[in-house]
Amino acid sequence: MLTNLTKKITYPVLAAALAFGCTPDQEQITPTTTMNAEATSALLDGSENSSVRFKSNDYIIISSSSSLPADLEGQIKSLNGKITGQMKKVGIATVSSTDADFAEKARKIKGVSSVIRDVEIQWYNPESFKTAEVDATNINPASTGDSNPFFAFQWGATAIQAPAAWNTGARGKGVKVAVLDSGFHLDHPDLKDNIIYSKSFVPGETVRPVGTGFSHGTHVAGTIAAADNNLGVIGIAPEASLILLKVLGDSGSGSFGWMMEGIMHAVEQEADVINMSLGAYLPRNGKYLDENGNVINDTKATQELLVAITRVTNYATQQGVTIISSAGNSAIDGNSDKSGISIPAGMPNVISISSTAPSGWAANLLGADLDGVASYTNYGTPDVTFAAPGGDSRYPGNENGVIAGLVRPVWVFDMILSTGTATSYNWVAGTSMASPHAAGVAALIIGQNGGKMHPKQVEAAMRASADDLGKTGRDPYYGYGRVNAFKAVTATIQ
Repeated sequence: MLTNLTKKITYPVLAAALAFGCTPDQEQITPTTTMNAEATSALLDGSENSSVRFKSNDYIIISSSSSLPADLEGQIKSLNGKITGQMKKVGIATVSSTDADFAEKARKIKGVSSVIRDVEIQWYNPESFKTAEVDATNINPASTGDSNPFFAFQWGATAIQAPAAWNTGARGKGVKVAVLDSGFHLDHPDLKDNIIYSKSFVPGETVRPVGTGFSHGTHVAGTIAAADNNLGVIGIAPEASLILLKVLGDSGSGSFGWMMEGIMHAVEQEADVINMSLGAYLPRNGKYLDENGNVINDTKATQELLVAITRVTNYATQQGVTIISSAGNSAIDGNSDKSGISIPAGMPNVISISSTAPSGWAANLLGADLDGVASYTNYGTPDVTFAAPGGDSRYPGNENGVIAGLVRPVWVFDMILSTGTATSYNWVAGTSMASPHAAGVAALIIGQNGGKMHPKQVEAAMRASADDLGKTGRDPYYGYGRVNAFKAVTATIQ
């Protein structure tokens, strides 16, 4: 049913074309229209097509143990530095200093193992998005089979059998899912009742994004836990509680220090699941740029950064938090390309999610394959743990399709619809959209099994219930399989 709420659906299209990678079988994508080419660019939601730069005045201090040295704050102050964050349970701190010799001096502090510059990633450019809106009063709710008017467009929920899971009573109630992302529209009608906590780790920025436009974090949060409230879309775990942590700025950039603080804070807030629809491909050779564009060669810094992040992800896992991350959008073959490492997807105890999508679903509603490998997704073994719906725009034509009375180009319906702007909904595609589908399934598993579960149990349940697509067993594109919500909540947990 439609309510008095003004309902609009938007689909983002990048104003400027970006470089687009090849499909996993190395066939070049060649969109047939300008609009489709722009939408293909929109698939690259920023998780790996971004610059990686050392921050000039921001540092990460790693202690030689899991605790910080005594009076670290005072010692840092004496070296012309200021502590900006302390992760005391893992022996890591973030520091700012304008002293060019700060790192060398701080390494001499007793109990300090290493001091490295923090790394900032430009995940995406928010200004590259423009939206086209359609009035959803054209939708015929009676034909959708659901009182949430936009559920008809959520092929991803259908692909993983989420409705069948809901019918068993599994809805994620009592499970806390932390979303580490960009800003969030906290008052979105489909999200506000499920949000229990929010915090920003971006200096000078609130949790809410500037303006009312499209928000990556809002889209991800909706896929996980948009409420089943007769308003718009339905999240995979519609009764889960959301902990929304802003670790990427409104400019689309964020540092690893902010990300690690976000993970630690999610643990403090007793999250059961962490979703990170973000990532970077760090060069193993240690070649970075600084903020002025100068090349810096520091292989040790890369290794130490991995040490720090591993400490954080291991700690979260030990505390019972299941961590799920997007695999990335650069069509990188992890089996053959060893030049870099995906963070956080490639870290220990992180479940990495590749992306699946139909091609021309609206043109073949009953017969379309919803499980095709997305043209942009990273892949490889062991790079991918599971696959999940992330959407695509590879459909070559630009003819219109009709679903529930709504007319749009066929390729639009192949993307993922979720909460997006302050009051409306957006179609987007990327592994950023796949990861929250999997996080929602994890929340359903935990809720159906009475609450707290060890992450290894959660992953085992996901593995036992995933649909084994592609080659038998674990393969580079689907990992252990595409997640299946219904099988996951009805399987016997070992």
